[in-house]
Amino acid sequence: MGDKQDIEAYDLLVIGSGPAGEKGAAQAAYFGKRVAIVEKGNVGGAVVNTGTLPSKTLRETALYLSGLKQRGLYGVDYTLNKKITVDDLFYRKKSVVDSHLGLVKDNIARHNITLFRGVASVEDARTVRVNGADGNSRLLRGEYILVSTGSRPHRPPEVPFDGEYVYDSDSILNLKRIPSSLVVLGAGVIGSEYTTVFAALGLEVTVIDRGERLLPFLDREIADILLGQIRGLGVRVMFGRELEGIQVNRKKDCVSVSLDGGEELQAGAVLFCGGRSGNTDGLGLEKVGVKMGPRGRIEVNENFQSSVPNIYAAGDVIGFPALASTSMEQGRVAACHAFSLEYKQCVSPLVPYGVYTIPEISMVGESEDSLARKGQKYLVGRASYRSNPRGQIMGDTAGLLKLLFSPEDQKLLGVHIIGERASELVHIGQACMYFDGTLDFFIQNVFNFPTLSDVYKYAAYDGLGNLQRYRDGQED
Repeated sequence: MGDKQDIEAYDLLVIGSGPAGEKGAAQAAYFGKRVAIVEKGNVGGAVVNTGTLPSKTLRETALYLSGLKQRGLYGVDYTLNKKITVDDLFYRKKSVVDSHLGLVKDNIARHNITLFRGVASVEDARTVRVNGADGNSRLLRGEYILVSTGSRPHRPPEVPFDGEYVYDSDSILNLKRIPSSLVVLGAGVIGSEYTTVFAALGLEVTVIDRGERLLPFLDREIADILLGQIRGLGVRVMFGRELEGIQVNRKKDCVSVSLDGGEELQAGAVLFCGGRSGNTDGLGLEKVGVKMGPRGRIEVNENFQSSVPNIYAAGDVIGFPALASTSMEQGRVAACHAFSLEYKQCVSPLVPYGVYTIPEISMVGESEDSLARKGQKYLVGRASYRSNPRGQIMGDTAGLLKLLFSPEDQKLLGVHIIGERASELVHIGQACMYFDGTLDFFIQNVFNFPTLSDVYKYAAYDGLGNLQRYRDGQED
């Protein structure tokens, strides 16, 4: 048992080694600080183990195994005839995860960060106890503490999760069999992504959500295109419905899902996607004065400080936007602020969002709805993949790039993309916006040909045409 004589001292103690913890720790260590990370499981957090990389690899595997990308391209149906197994589905996931796991471990070692294995709890504002799996306990002391423990799927007690018939977004990655059909409860990002993955594999999928539209934070036009594509995959989509109950029937090898109005659905499995909760149970943050929000989230200010000034928090454990990309930057900003390093002062307000459905979606900046709420005038320029030679070559005829811009100065306000490589293409518009660019950048710029990037130029031309009609209307 540790005591006051054997406390190990560090400049920064990091609890959790996901994107926020790893990058925050590395940032402080880069500037010569003595850093330790406490991790109770595998390093890398949800990005490596249960979230970003496994699920996105699963998407690519589904596209390959289903032949969806190739259908109709060469006048031949490339759909694989063999029955897809769980081993087929997860074969690629393991190699990708193992590869990135190695990168995370190398980064920790390269920055001379000490890694402690065990469960952390906060003794006071500068002391953390680590209880190891071997039963031993030690005390660590840090000038600053960064909590980056991530989040986990929210599990209501009335949902009978069993990892065999009823799954959440973590346990679905340990699928024991490919079900005959699937009911997805919740049409948020995770629910929508898994809906398209399993529909691409040929499963009969029903998605149910209490809301009235798909992914309300998306541009409405883009969301409607996605909805059409999802239905084109054969998915049944049910909006405005409430879940009444879930009953597993092992004898019949199925799950019954009861909805309001007395309707009952049967499926081979259920995937429940009901949001996430912060991993703060047992940390003891409340007893040292850290103010907590709903579902175990830590409340922080713009510098990622909690209500206890030397305790910082970053990543999913603070809630929205809960993206791997923003979590990394939050961790870096927290470390820089703690040690008064002027290297990185804030997370960029221009955060791109990627939704890895089939088809892929990405956006940055304002949407039509957000601009309308602000009463800000805007115009739209559109270009379809169908009219782009690279889009034709790839067979993506439903893709669309949509630019929102100011009619006064042509300044770019928002970028919305649905289609192949959307999450890569969005960065072109993001860079333009960061430097207060206008449509003229796309008009004057030269893009490789044939490329999907060239859609920016034609969306800008379309926008200029709309601008001229807008000005003509003002003169009338």
